[in-house]
Amino acid sequence: MELYLILIIVGVLFVTFTAILARYKRCPSDKVLVIYGKTGRDASAKCIHGGAAFIWPVFQSYQFLDLTPISIECNLTNALSKQNIRVDVPCRFTVGISTEPDGRALPLHRRYLHGAREHDQRRRASARPAD
Repeated sequence: MELYLILIIVGVLFVTFTAILARYKRCPSDKVLVIYGKTGRDASAKCIHGGAAFIWPVFQSYQFLDLTPISIECNLTNALSKQNIRVDVPCRFTVGISTEPDGRALPLHRRYLHGAREHDQRRRASARPAD
């Protein structure tokens, strides 16, 4: 009887320890860990770069935000110059997310999590005029 009690206690402790370790997330250096849900009174999300955090089950969830820069092609076609000449101006912008803790990166988690990045690239590709 005492052996069963000891085995049950060891089993409960093992399951509890494993559950705690499963909710502890480390963030690699090329990503930002965005924790959303119940993060505090004045913030809807908490961003962590190059660290780790414990994610409370049921109350919080997390996603990783990639810091890889994206390239946006924005070609200006049939623009009228000052000399009334039609010109085509190819443009390409490379943008990335900053890791500076000034608070501007927090609203980005709403747009780029859950695959919105690929959706934006497909939308821009389909909006290009046919040659």
